[in-house]
Amino acid sequence: MYEDFVRERITQLRLKKGVSEYQMSYDLGHSRGYVYNISSGKALPPLKEFFAICDYFGITPQQFFDDGTKSPELIQKAVEGMYLLDDSDLLMLLGIIARMLK
Repeated sequence: MYEDFVRERITQLRLKKGVSEYQMSYDLGHSRGYVYNISSGKALPPLKEFFAICDYFGITPQQFFDDGTKSPELIQKAVEGMYLLDDSDLLMLLGIIARMLK
């Protein structure tokens, strides 16, 4: 069950990013069939490679497993930027978010 989720999630994120299995394999420093083997159920990535895959998509492992999030990579970039803001800017941003959600 979890194995299927990991395979399907990698495929979903890869397609959203617009890269082929071959290109993703190459980008991660593996042979051309690496991602194909994961997607087809022949293999699962070891933990170190799983972290590299998350980095490749610009998401955290938590966001990887949260498939209900529409754009986890954009949310991750926003969160990283928010760490650099002071309290007054964060409060202003929260006000903007609240207004947009109405």
